[in-house]
Amino acid sequence: MFTKNRDRLLEGNIAEAFLQEVLKAAEQRGLLSHDYFTVDGTLLEAWASQKSFRPKDDPTPPPSDGDPKNPTVNFRGETRSNVTHESVTDPDARLARKSHGTASALAHLGSVIMDNRHGLIVATDVRAPGYEAERDAAVEMLATMEPTTRRRTIGADKGYDTPAFVAGVRACHTTPHVAQNIHATKSTSAVDDRTTRHAGYAISQVKRNLVEEGFGWGKTIGGLHAPRPYARILVFLVLTQESRRHNQFFRILLVMRQNLPYVIESPTSLGEGSARCSGCYGRPDRYSRRSLRDRAGDRARWHGYGLPGPRFTSRVQGCRKDAAP
Repeated sequence: MFTKNRDRLLEGNIAEAFLQEVLKAAEQRGLLSHDYFTVDGTLLEAWASQKSFRPKDDPTPPPSDGDPKNPTVNFRGETRSNVTHESVTDPDARLARKSHGTASALAHLGSVIMDNRHGLIVATDVRAPGYEAERDAAVEMLATMEPTTRRRTIGADKGYDTPAFVAGVRACHTTPHVAQNIHATKSTSAVDDRTTRHAGYAISQVKRNLVEEGFGWGKTIGGLHAPRPYARILVFLVLTQESRRHNQFFRILLVMRQNLPYVIESPTSLGEGSARCSGCYGRPDRYSRRSLRDRAGDRARWHGYGLPGPRFTSRVQGCRKDAAP
């Protein structure tokens, strides 16, 4: 995939085409919103080691312990930065860290725009990490979206609370629902009460947490923890593919689950009664063996996604005793 057909995939923009087809199918089912979004970014670990991060003027390997397979290299006392050093394995990767006190690693910056209705990813971007890179990517993705008659809203965390980002979002005919970054050394925010007083602002702050589930799914299941491609354009291809898989196999199937004929059964009230069939000798049904408390938690999570939840009936569906002889 990443050798013989690499150029064909990149030139044809196949991953983006697949993503748009999945979004089109979601829109036909009424699962996609055109007005309410969330933006966020994450570091994608590059497929390059710290040993490949060498000075640009002298890329020769540093002294090691002589092990021919995996030599040990000591970087203690050496000043390493993206200005003076570069990875010989992945030149597009940059040395970055998520926050103060964490280890630095060679990584790319991946950004996504998510639909607030059901958590579907609608746009992706990959670039080099930087101080303004995450905010610049968000504005560029907004500028490439199709214009609408209604004004959009976009939620974001405190890292996006800057005057330049807020101005850029408003220039894209979008209202910035950015979390206010106010603390002891910063008493003002780029978003004032004219935006925060509305109920939609509070809803955006709650719904924007769904974007973390997309990143979590991609890094634990989709293979985004350390993408093997070693070029930024290939990492973008992988991010777009995993976003399409996240939409198609996780979010859409989660929504369609409520239409299955054998979904969870329960009395009308989750806190009372029993979910057992009189003909099953007091045993739960064969589709689910969880307690009523777990099923109540499931329904609460469905409401957190903005979904009506699975259908509930008063008897076990699919019970052997209820089947025709």
